[in-house]
Amino acid sequence: MKHIDRRPFRVYGWVGLALILLMELALFGKYVAPPGTAMYRLAYYLTQWTTPLCWWGYILGIDALIWKLQGHSLLCDRRREFWLQLPLSIAFWLIFEVYNLHLDNWTYVGLPSAWWEVVLGALIAYATIMPGLFLTAELLGTLGLFERFRVPAFHPSTRLLYILMLLGFLCLMGPVLVPREIARYLFAPVWIGFILLFEPVLYASDGNSLLRDLAAGQLGRILSLVTAGYICGLLWEFWNYWATAKWIYIAPFTEDVRVFEMPLAGFLGFGPFAWEYAAMYATVRLLGRDRKMPAEPGIPSQ
Repeated sequence: MKHIDRRPFRVYGWVGLALILLMELALFGKYVAPPGTAMYRLAYYLTQWTTPLCWWGYILGIDALIWKLQGHSLLCDRRREFWLQLPLSIAFWLIFEVYNLHLDNWTYVGLPSAWWEVVLGALIAYATIMPGLFLTAELLGTLGLFERFRVPAFHPSTRLLYILMLLGFLCLMGPVLVPREIARYLFAPVWIGFILLFEPVLYASDGNSLLRDLAAGQLGRILSLVTAGYICGLLWEFWNYWATAKWIYIAPFTEDVRVFEMPLAGFLGFGPFAWEYAAMYATVRLLGRDRKMPAEPGIPSQ
């Protein structure tokens, strides 16, 4: 593990931790307050916002921790990158929501009655996905947990790159071209499709490619990102499980073996999902001719 200088914890980090504590108290209040009382009504309303508020608290807290450990962070020094991540995080997740219209693997319950609250809550929640994943990966990279992990280097041939792209295209198109009864079993290809499709493009175009890390035998960023996917997945499912407004899974596999609401088979997809978000983000930056990001350990940057 790297030697890290110690610095004060930023004030906004304490605000984030306080926000999480507030939501946890609201969750507790919903279960202990007598139904119909003012406390119960307040707790019930607050817990409709558990996921977005807990995740914003998490982002503030973990960014402050990263700053404490290394003296620079996303919110303090790379705000342009942060503001880019928010709309892209929403846009990328909406792609998966469109897939779910056909694959029908999850649905939402307990949502607010006002449509604008539903939309606002969704946008606030979806915006946290990318910074939550990337900040968690950055923290793991800062701690140097995976920097010594190596595999033999190799050189991907042009043929292999084309094969990966073809497989990615099939993974993304196949589930929407088959009947819903079959498509319900095919969300796993969607979780890896964008990796297979975009990573060869990033590699060949000198973009921010994790495939290039793998070809060089370096596993640090990949393992940090994939592990971040599972850490965030556990937190997503933990906070969602107790919330009033929540998602529930109707996926037809491992229904009796779950991590909170998530079937175990689905939980295994959180690691590839994090890599997929990184590949999608890097592709957007490549298309915008904005390939370079500050070289932070553990996050998807060059």
